[in-house]
Amino acid sequence: MDTIVSDTSAKAAAQRWIADFAAAIESRDPTRIATLFAAECFWRDILAFDWDLRMMTGAKAIAERLVPLIAKTAPRDFQLAKDRAAPRTVTRAGTETIEVMFTFESAIGPCDGVVRLVSEGGTWRAWTLATLLAEIRGHEDPANGKRWQNVDWKRNFGGENWADRRKKAVEYADRDPAVLVVGAAQAGLMVAARLSMLGVDTLVIDREKRLGDSWRRRYHALTLHNETRVNHLPYMPFPRSWPVFIPKDMLANWFELYVEAMELNAWTGTELTQARYDETKKRWNVTLKRPDGSDRVMHPRHVVFCNGVSTIPKMPDLPGLKDFRGTVSHSSKYGSGLDWKGKKALVLGTGTSGHDVAQDLAVSGAAEVSIIQNGATLIVSLKEAQVPYALYDEEISFDDKDLIAASFPFPIYQRSHQRITKMNAENDKELLDGLKARGFKLSSGPEADGWQIMYGRRGGGYYFDAGCSQMVVDGKIGLIQYDDIERFCAEGAKMKDGTTKQADLIVLATGYLGQKESVRPLLGDEITDRIGPVWGFDEEGELKGMWRPTGQPGLWFLAGGLAQCRIFSKVLALQIKARELGIV
Repeated sequence: MDTIVSDTSAKAAAQRWIADFAAAIESRDPTRIATLFAAECFWRDILAFDWDLRMMTGAKAIAERLVPLIAKTAPRDFQLAKDRAAPRTVTRAGTETIEVMFTFESAIGPCDGVVRLVSEGGTWRAWTLATLLAEIRGHEDPANGKRWQNVDWKRNFGGENWADRRKKAVEYADRDPAVLVVGAAQAGLMVAARLSMLGVDTLVIDREKRLGDSWRRRYHALTLHNETRVNHLPYMPFPRSWPVFIPKDMLANWFELYVEAMELNAWTGTELTQARYDETKKRWNVTLKRPDGSDRVMHPRHVVFCNGVSTIPKMPDLPGLKDFRGTVSHSSKYGSGLDWKGKKALVLGTGTSGHDVAQDLAVSGAAEVSIIQNGATLIVSLKEAQVPYALYDEEISFDDKDLIAASFPFPIYQRSHQRITKMNAENDKELLDGLKARGFKLSSGPEADGWQIMYGRRGGGYYFDAGCSQMVVDGKIGLIQYDDIERFCAEGAKMKDGTTKQADLIVLATGYLGQKESVRPLLGDEITDRIGPVWGFDEEGELKGMWRPTGQPGLWFLAGGLAQCRIFSKVLALQIKARELGIV
């Protein structure tokens, strides 16, 4: 965990650097700007100087990119942030640094900054700099306490009351939304809330009959693997009485409450069946299938897909699997282990879903359960998996924590996770040694950078041990390497040694196709191919096509964990609002 040390000299160093940076910006002299940065340095800009997410490396490159942007951005009034964490000495990614939050104004609106200073030759220089657009001037988020709704319902005698207005808003009888959000789980609801607070008419749809059903329908034992304290939705934090790890149905119920409390316009039982972009009118023609079977055609200017990183199940065509006389199910369709009491099961896949399903079967009374490994997997204990969230234990405000989380440039983010991954492996040595002794193939990521980087690269490849790994070590759950299987057969899996591993159930925990492929049937090949890559890191360490413009105007994606969606739903909402205002 990072060590926080109060240091009165940190404030003086911070004020000097901010004053020097403001003067260098005003001078527009790239050499002067470059001298304020350390030998190793990075700048991550999120909408503050340009309407994109960019990361620059090296003082010269930072200065050369920054100078041309100064004229249009007009940055000014640089100062230490008020009502935020004071400058303090911390250790980030193994480097002791003074971490400073500051603010400034731009031509668009107020901006936030985070700079980390390191001492070089007795001079404090910037090791990392992050600049983020906070708001669009004149269109501030009312959640910041600057305004309330200007309707006084209790004295609106003879007119519409709140319920009348909400009913009319949700029906869309006489209008189309500016934004259509597809998917009403965490990503869709968060961006809908952000947009609604910015005054952008937004409709969020979900094909499930009830809000939250995309979570309710998942396997019976599912509980979130990261702690509640990190996962709050914007504007409405979870109650402190909630469990450390949220059960799926509890989260699903919260989504219903969130929609009501945040006054979001949501249609359930509604499926997007087609979307085509009108280049002339700069809007979409979308067809929505409603619960009664009727079609509704709408013309939003923006469509945001929030249907998850894990969308279309991958159903591999495995040799002999069609001959299997038992039941074959993808993990997304798996229900409860209680349905398979006394039966034999094989689970293909050693990521999170594979382990959870195998454990659920075993503890629910299955006669025999074996997990099949087809590739090396990162295993980290549930306790150690929370280490990346140590920031959220610091004694600063929740908004400050989110700002800091967003401020790390990818090379430092990766370096931090390499250190964490090494520490996790040391602390989990007994468990990992036990798995290796059983023949389990372990990974720490392509560059030993751990599970969060693996998630950004491929959306999986790891498991937080909630007990299944120890069951494998103890032999309560069998382990089979896929390479030892000749083919599947009517009775189960025929092994290369001539034996047969019998099964009544085969669960394919084989992952999902990405978001891009899930929208192809709706958008057609031409538009889908125009989008560009979606998910995975680009050369600057930003996620491709995610919460930023895609190759198709008016088309956006938002996905990820709850904390990720909370932070970047704001980034996406600001970009859409700017386009609605004609700023971009």
